[in-house]
Amino acid sequence: MSSEVTAPRLRSEPSIAHLDADAFFASVEQAQRPSLRGRPVLVGGTGPRGVVAAASYEARAMGVRSAMSMESARRACPRATVVVPRFDAYSAFSARIMAALRELTDAVEPLSIDEAFADLGAVRPGDDGWRGVGEALRARAVELAGVPVSVGMGRSKLVAKLASAAAKPAGVRVVAPDEEDAFLLPMPVRSLWGVGPVSAERLERIGVRTVEDLRGQPLDTLTMVLGDAAGTNLFRVARGWDDRPVAESRERKSAGAEHTFERDLHGRAQVAAQLPAVTDQAMLRLERHGGAARTVTVKVRFSGFSTVSRSVTLPSPTADRGALLEAAGRALDLVELTEPVRLLGVSFHGLSEHAQLMLDLAGGDDAPARAAGPDDAPGSDEVALRPVARRRRGRLRHDDAVPGLDVLHPEHGRGWVVQARDDGRVAIRFETAATGPGRQRVLDPATEDIELVGALGPDGAELPADD
Repeated sequence: MSSEVTAPRLRSEPSIAHLDADAFFASVEQAQRPSLRGRPVLVGGTGPRGVVAAASYEARAMGVRSAMSMESARRACPRATVVVPRFDAYSAFSARIMAALRELTDAVEPLSIDEAFADLGAVRPGDDGWRGVGEALRARAVELAGVPVSVGMGRSKLVAKLASAAAKPAGVRVVAPDEEDAFLLPMPVRSLWGVGPVSAERLERIGVRTVEDLRGQPLDTLTMVLGDAAGTNLFRVARGWDDRPVAESRERKSAGAEHTFERDLHGRAQVAAQLPAVTDQAMLRLERHGGAARTVTVKVRFSGFSTVSRSVTLPSPTADRGALLEAAGRALDLVELTEPVRLLGVSFHGLSEHAQLMLDLAGGDDAPARAAGPDDAPGSDEVALRPVARRRRGRLRHDDAVPGLDVLHPEHGRGWVVQARDDGRVAIRFETAATGPGRQRVLDPATEDIELVGALGPDGAELPADD
């Protein structure tokens, strides 16, 4: 019976905020590269197996979505500019966005690199009420970071998050307690936390399509269809019952990297030969966001898209590359390699400090393959694969010219790689946020002094190189 679930005591003011950066990765690219503003931009892997990590609103208007294959995205939006992710830049912009929240309160709970909750219960609204608080917060985040954000406010985390989604793009939505029913009830049930494809299909079978439909179901029916925990949770959520506090210090548990190979790997020797490079990519995140880890997990995705993960736990946390690589090797040994491998990932858990930045660079290094050299996997197991690790410092080579990388020329200044051409030359657009739209030039890296450099932060200062 529904009486078995007691309504919690909720706050009387819409003082919980959810701030969400709009199309964050793509927005950072547009902010730093003026020629991309107002144009469709795709961030992700650049090759046939690449995946879209983020799409600008101009690309979304053409039907492109995150997690879509890059091949499909390019067909849907052939005019889009594709660039690889630059997480050093995104982290710097994220810090500015979070700073806007922390100017108002210490009670900030980051959910990811581009969104966070904040408890503004100690804020006293002015004459323009909570709407004014939300507008001021949004304006301050834009001032500090220079990218569009949306702000939602409500008396619970549930309503605040839904409100920020309703405010997109670049808006503010405040849902007062007496407005919650009008806001929630017409929403598709898929909008709610805890409703995935399987749950939605089960609810559809009993005629539940909206939150209003869900609220009309007895608790017994929901627990019978979805199970005790999920059914009870949705019974509460449908009524806006969410009394979870904003956690000031959200524990962050992992850091890692993944790579989707341009061609499948066959056999253990080929997979093992790629493990050090993937581990090094993961360690870059660990060093920046955690420092030391106790558990090492290896993820393998086969050509048929089945995925297996295996873990090895060390006696104590360590930041030693040798120890972590050895643990990754032992974890890989636990995987039965029954099929060709398309993706290999390494992640670190049980961090000694707060850290969580899982970077899936699927397809991000899928430039044309090179022939295996003397330093590649030996004997008959040699495989013509480009190394996973991408240089981010030193002189630009044609093989390093992946779209989106930052470069510096002694005459033309700062720019970014647009395309590596088949004739050995590279198309580079020389511009920054400070210069305005710049000119594209085609240069030969074999004869020109073109240097790979770190990205710029929101303040225009160069950030430490990603590797």
